[in-house]
Amino acid sequence: MIDPVEPMDRIEPTEPIESIDPAEPIDANDSVDASECAEATLAMLRKEKTDHRESRDRMEALMVGTATRGRVGYRPAVAATAPKLRKSIKGKAPGLKLERALWDDGCAHVAGIDEVGRGSWAGPLTLAAVVVPREKRLTKVRDSKILTESEREVMHDRIVDWAEHVAVAHATQEECDELGMSAAQKLAAQRALDQIGVPVDHVLVDGNWDFVETHPTTTIVKGDAVSLSIAAASIVAKVTRDRLMREWDAHHPAYGFIGNKGYPCPRHKAALAAHGPSAVHRRRWAFMDDLRWTALPRIVEDDEAQLGLF
Repeated sequence: MIDPVEPMDRIEPTEPIESIDPAEPIDANDSVDASECAEATLAMLRKEKTDHRESRDRMEALMVGTATRGRVGYRPAVAATAPKLRKSIKGKAPGLKLERALWDDGCAHVAGIDEVGRGSWAGPLTLAAVVVPREKRLTKVRDSKILTESEREVMHDRIVDWAEHVAVAHATQEECDELGMSAAQKLAAQRALDQIGVPVDHVLVDGNWDFVETHPTTTIVKGDAVSLSIAAASIVAKVTRDRLMREWDAHHPAYGFIGNKGYPCPRHKAALAAHGPSAVHRRRWAFMDDLRWTALPRIVEDDEAQLGLF
């Protein structure tokens, strides 16, 4: 037989809950002043720069450049297997028509150069210079923009093994801010050509702007689609910079550098709104105007070429 339910009036009441003391009133004198916020922000950025200094030291060889058949980046010295070409890019092989014409004119060393990172909000501008051999061909080289990331990684290592001379140089984010993008691109080009290890007789440049100035130059619009030297340089520059941005992502994961490589995208913009710029962000770009970080104003100078870019 089931016992009847105990009447409610026989249940002993629980002990009363002690009252919680009200929070102490906020003193108006405790409010933080704007100058203190600015000082705290600058102190945080100084500490951030100190924290990743060791990482920058490890990457110094990349930031300075790699020359004369040296492997660019931190990949093992093992010959890579060529990727199987997708149908959509099989008929888009760059050639050696431009290089051969210059060789026939007596130019012993013709370098193709290409840069990456010009429109990025963070990280360096990276430029590669490649001198290809006259006789030995390398198949499956394409403009880096039509290759996938995994295809570029494989082709990068094959190019460095195949090319007669390879050099990579950078203009850091600080140099991009201080000099402006036009001068920073010229600086990276000069560094790469100085480090390539041979006297370059002629330079093939992707685009319609001659930013080399110190060597005879031919500019080719969409040169990475028609010149084997430029296409090879585009792959080397892209892969080298992507590897650097993956290194920075380990120190600044909120910004998604591993995916966006420092270029603007929704996640990158949201992270900037929440955290402000990191130590590897460029401060000259217009995005700085929209951030509520008054201690870090946008760098603006009378650089019409620069301001017209973004």
